[in-house]
Amino acid sequence: MTDHSILTVVRNEISKIKVSRPVGRVSGVEAGVIRLSGLDGQACIGDRIEIRRTSKTPLNGEVVQLEEGVLSILPDGDLDGVALGDKATVNPPISIAPSDSWIGRIIDPNGDPLDDRPLTHGIHSRTLLAPPPPATHRRGLGPRLATGSAVFETLLPLVEGQRMGLFAGSGVGKSSLIAQFAQNIDADVVVIAMIGERGREIRHFVDEVLGEKGLSRSIIVAATSDRSALIRRRCGWTAMAVAEHFRDQGKSVLLLADSITRFAEAHREIAIAGGEAPVLRGHPPSSASTIMSLCERAGPGIKGQGDITAIFSVLVAGSDMDEPIADILRGVLDGHVILERSIAERGRYPAVDVLRSISRSLPAAATREENLILSDTRKLLGVYKRNETMITAGLYSHGSDPEIDRAIKVWPELDSFIAKVKTQGIKDSFNHLNLILRRSTSQNAS
Repeated sequence: MTDHSILTVVRNEISKIKVSRPVGRVSGVEAGVIRLSGLDGQACIGDRIEIRRTSKTPLNGEVVQLEEGVLSILPDGDLDGVALGDKATVNPPISIAPSDSWIGRIIDPNGDPLDDRPLTHGIHSRTLLAPPPPATHRRGLGPRLATGSAVFETLLPLVEGQRMGLFAGSGVGKSSLIAQFAQNIDADVVVIAMIGERGREIRHFVDEVLGEKGLSRSIIVAATSDRSALIRRRCGWTAMAVAEHFRDQGKSVLLLADSITRFAEAHREIAIAGGEAPVLRGHPPSSASTIMSLCERAGPGIKGQGDITAIFSVLVAGSDMDEPIADILRGVLDGHVILERSIAERGRYPAVDVLRSISRSLPAAATREENLILSDTRKLLGVYKRNETMITAGLYSHGSDPEIDRAIKVWPELDSFIAKVKTQGIKDSFNHLNLILRRSTSQNAS
């Protein structure tokens, strides 16, 4: 950063300092929400409030509800030490100023470093709640991306600017697959949002799963499960704002958000504290618009901008694909990938259920010949799936149905192909898949 840039950053920070600020008072605390009086006309929904506890460090919070004469504040931390009459002041909503120096770093949702090293901020601040690019000016989806995984280079392709959902229960290889994407997908910058993750898992993910290679081109935005709902929800917004910063520079950005379920759960806590009713199977009505507005910010930019290719993970308890968050995301994204526990339990990773997964970049993302290969592959997988019980029970007699015979012969190779990683590229993956199908046809004829 040049001397001129450093001076600009310092000026921006000084300009945020206010000589005087209105002061309110704590008038009540109820069900985890702090009530303030004396700030009528001085604060808006989303503004930050600093409460000066007499016996402890200041407590920050956010305005979630407005009534005449009273503000409702959801705090960032515990309420210990809050007393009636404590002073409260208003601060503007959080903004961040990303820069290239953030690459390779771990930050919190407020833009502060979590890796014990100083962090240089950029020149221009960004709001966390920016609108998406104008719909009529956005470019179309780009070319296919090499992922290093055979199934995602053929049957479930990912293209530049696509938004894909990754639906999985716990312990089926979701984190490993996200790390594989971070290491292998071709992008200028990778932004990883770890929302509501266990504290020990962040260090493990960075050191053991992502590795030095993956971290060297990544920015990790992390909010652990012990942080307040405000911080956890802000994690998704901050990660998106960072991705937008690099997209606006014309760069190709890969955004990996793990998980949107925890983002939605954090929003639920905040919305209910603000007075919304949990009418959608425990979720408030605003959950749908909050999730969709976040997802819409990803995707292709306008002319002169880059793209944000996004993968949003969703935790589905008991493989319930009809639960509200999963249902909302399936409708707004450009495809969904389902990781199946029964597949993981037999030792095949990634545990992708190909027949229940779909990439909406097809058929446009593949040539006519490639689409024929994909159609034939899905047909054979479907034939085997429909007859699997009969086949495994030994009730099927060879020669009864040529399609079933072919599916049985090709099944072991197709299952191994889906598990193949560290490929030589998209063309190599298609050639391998075509070879499997041709071999099964010649074997069946013989």
